[in-house]
Amino acid sequence: MSKDFKTITKVIELPHKYGAGKTYTVFFDGLRQGKLMGTKCPECGKVLVPGRSMCPECHVAIDKWVEVKQKGTIVSWAKTDKDFYGKPYEGVYAVALIRLDGAGCDFLHLVGGNLKKLKSGAKVQAVWNDEKKGHMLDIKYFELM
Repeated sequence: MSKDFKTITKVIELPHKYGAGKTYTVFFDGLRQGKLMGTKCPECGKVLVPGRSMCPECHVAIDKWVEVKQKGTIVSWAKTDKDFYGKPYEGVYAVALIRLDGAGCDFLHLVGGNLKKLKSGAKVQAVWNDEKKGHMLDIKYFELM
């Protein structure tokens, strides 16, 4: 198949601001304090991290906040060594769905450390950046235990 067009490589930045809303503001403020916060459904008791204002199963409003543990279990993962613009750090890169201890849903984040031990069911622990800004990357990554 012949190609009759050029492919141009260009990095495009789209700086933006967004309103996090009441619920995500509480979650991000928790990150700034080195805490993982979730909301607990008053009907089914499921803890959702990041917190949500409504339970997706019971469809009731949630306003109770709880701190969850900074340890969890990898449910699923993907690993790559491909570079991309905005990559958080150099080297092999992994992301995982993590079921934090005490949470009732999975949390998507980076995995670091010795990735030779990376597998579903592996235990992980949050590693925090020294400077926290109230941003998802205040957690540098989750390290395999």
